[in-house]
Amino acid sequence: MNQLEFELKTLVIESLGLEDIAPDDIDSDAHLFGDGLGLDSVDALELGLALQKRYGIAIDPETRNMREHFASIAKLAEFVSAQRRA
Repeated sequence: MNQLEFELKTLVIESLGLEDIAPDDIDSDAHLFGDGLGLDSVDALELGLALQKRYGIAIDPETRNMREHFASIAKLAEFVSAQRRA
């Protein structure tokens, strides 16, 4: 697991209050929403705000493919990396 993925897993746990889960419990390729980690739309908003605050990136919900960017920790890491480079 790379450092950014570990940071994102920790951010998900802390920002959403998932007390019974450790970063190692989250598979980087598992779905964050629905059948995977079980997050919902309210969790997506909270996570988006946490990402903006932590990494200083802009997240526009109208952006094409935003659902794909939030599909898994691995996809989220790619998105955050790309936003930080932009």
